[in-house]
Amino acid sequence: MNMLPPATEPAVKPARRSRRKARPERSGTPGQNPHLEVPFIRRGIPTYDLLTEDNLVKIEGATDRILAEIGIEFREDPETVELFRKAGGTVTEKAPDTWTIRFEPGLIGELLKTAPARFTQHARNPANNVEIGGDAVVLAPAYGSPFVMDLDQGRRYGTLEDFRNFIKLGQSSPWLHHSGGTICEPTDIPVNKRHLDMVYSHIRYSDRAFLGSITHPERAADSIEMCRILFGAEFVDAHCVVMANFNTTSPLVLDGITTRGIRTYAAANQGAIIVPFLLGGAVSPLTMAGAIAQCMAESLVGCALTQLVRPGAPAVLGGFLSSMSLRSGSPTFGTPEPALGSLVMGQLARRLNLPLRAAGNFSTSKRPDGQAMQQAMMSMMSAVQGGANYILHSAGFLDGLLSMSYEKFVMDCDMCGALHAYLRGLEVTDETLGLDALAQNGPGEHLFGTDHTLRHYQTAYWDSGLNDDQPWETWDEQGAVDYAARANLRWKEILQGYVPPPLDMDTDMALQDFVARRKASMADAWY
Repeated sequence: MNMLPPATEPAVKPARRSRRKARPERSGTPGQNPHLEVPFIRRGIPTYDLLTEDNLVKIEGATDRILAEIGIEFREDPETVELFRKAGGTVTEKAPDTWTIRFEPGLIGELLKTAPARFTQHARNPANNVEIGGDAVVLAPAYGSPFVMDLDQGRRYGTLEDFRNFIKLGQSSPWLHHSGGTICEPTDIPVNKRHLDMVYSHIRYSDRAFLGSITHPERAADSIEMCRILFGAEFVDAHCVVMANFNTTSPLVLDGITTRGIRTYAAANQGAIIVPFLLGGAVSPLTMAGAIAQCMAESLVGCALTQLVRPGAPAVLGGFLSSMSLRSGSPTFGTPEPALGSLVMGQLARRLNLPLRAAGNFSTSKRPDGQAMQQAMMSMMSAVQGGANYILHSAGFLDGLLSMSYEKFVMDCDMCGALHAYLRGLEVTDETLGLDALAQNGPGEHLFGTDHTLRHYQTAYWDSGLNDDQPWETWDEQGAVDYAARANLRWKEILQGYVPPPLDMDTDMALQDFVARRKASMADAWY
């Protein structure tokens, strides 16, 4: 099936003078930077510690007070409430099916002692297994947008075709490591069935690790069962092969859909990422220190639940900090204050010895433009400098996460390529000091042809697949194509050349049979 939209191109300025054939666009594909081709990044630079010990202790103290004095509200899940009651939580029933649980200082930390500091998420291609925690950095696409957009067709509701296109774009990028989850909502599929198509699409069109469904415990169970078909039940019981990204209901609420989903993944020994989505001034204090304390309280309780279900189950601390325009009430992304918050979340995660998910290429821009990339870099660098281990929203995030952009997806992937080089760090050896390069021809002579230059010219610098670094005259005579237009051409080129990774035919048939049977077992539901 042709997954490409109509073959229209954005208008670009026609060439005015030269009839020379334009040089081929650099692809940014594996081979140009062989030292960067990795299944995930091992950090070669230190993290940035923003706060002093005294200030970290103050935030931890505020988190303890939230848990002990205010508590967390639980809804419609008495089994989870009973687990926390037995573990020492103080339970107060607020209303039928609604409880507040308070936790004495130290209780949640004690429960988290069995959580792994680092774990492997296995991919169907073992070469693409990723490590979560420690010095590992894993980059994944954006998640959860109902809309998609491109320069040809504008903004529209996402479809299963769009969902698969983004999986293919991610699979084709050497700079991403993980297939992600709900890259966009396939709104042309019933709500109660689309998780089956999404999980199958991740398996079929990518051979990387992925996220499963979280919208209902039965859908979580379906995701895990499909992984058992793919990997084998015994392997799944002993290894993490799927993770799930759970949001709390801020402020300070965990609803039954969420807690039952967390328990479903934990019971199967699969990973749970617990992420409060905090909008400063709306569902959290607008001052960042207070938002961090609340974020820690909500996420730590969700992580602790995984250990009550199955000690040793993978759990990831999550931080999604955002600001708000206090003039309009609109969310803002890619602003400096949440970026500082991400740095602190990294410090706190390291003190707890827990893996961290934080930040990403955030933006509220409505176009793949300068605002989009300025905001994205502000946010993404906070995740990189702060020590985040799993960075969701690394590619495609636009319109305040309401839209996945085809053009921004490839722009962000290119930025992720640059971050591979940045995170690799700086090597200082006799070879990299390059004294022989200066000595070979002596003072006043260029170094283009020296032996040192010839040894390193292919690997010394990261090479962008999208930037145009030519002189103005060359760029102008080749059509004066701007960055967004180049990105538009690039994603189409990638999809046109996409080749799906091989999948065992019997496994594929078993997965398709499972999807068909599950869909036939229920009527369509569109809400």
